[in-house]
Amino acid sequence: MEEIKIGSALSFGGYNWRVLDLHNDKALIITEDIIEQRPYHSAYKDITWADCALRNYLNGEFYEKFNVTDKSRIIPVINKNPDNQWYGSKGGADTQDSVFLLCIEEVCKYFGDSRSNLQNRGKNQRYWFERKDENNSKRLAKLLGKEWGWWWWLRSPGRVNVKAVYIFGTDGNIGIQGNNILKGNLSDGKCTGGVRPALWLKL
Repeated sequence: MEEIKIGSALSFGGYNWRVLDLHNDKALIITEDIIEQRPYHSAYKDITWADCALRNYLNGEFYEKFNVTDKSRIIPVINKNPDNQWYGSKGGADTQDSVFLLCIEEVCKYFGDSRSNLQNRGKNQRYWFERKDENNSKRLAKLLGKEWGWWWWLRSPGRVNVKAVYIFGTDGNIGIQGNNILKGNLSDGKCTGGVRPALWLKL
């Protein structure tokens, strides 16, 4: 068996995954591709990750697609859900998740280290792209392996709680101000956000 290390690709449960972190005998993994498109929530209302429809789907219908053996390797974890550092919108309660989306802090840590850009917002900076981030391209993902240009959700709140943070599909910038939780960005013709599930896997 090939040694598993950070950055390794692996197959699990019918999907291709990328290893983001290792801790003892478990690995944090995220799907290599955007595997489907879904709204963050089923209504346009203030919401946090704890109560959103996408979390319910990932820990319900999506999780149930795994067989018994695969489920036994998925490790439930307690996720912290920090407030949006730039806008102060509420991240909500801690959650116990078997499957989840990454938060802003995790994306800034695992796709190259962009934590300084997150923590040191420019005085008049409104958008992530207003400062250079050499790690943007590392966050790009294809939709079902077919083409580039699709954006994907994070679990963090945007500047208000009817928005959630996302990754731009064209350049990998962090949309820290957020996209509409129900319809995404109506102007881009690709309205529904992409889903890249993450989970902790027993090795």
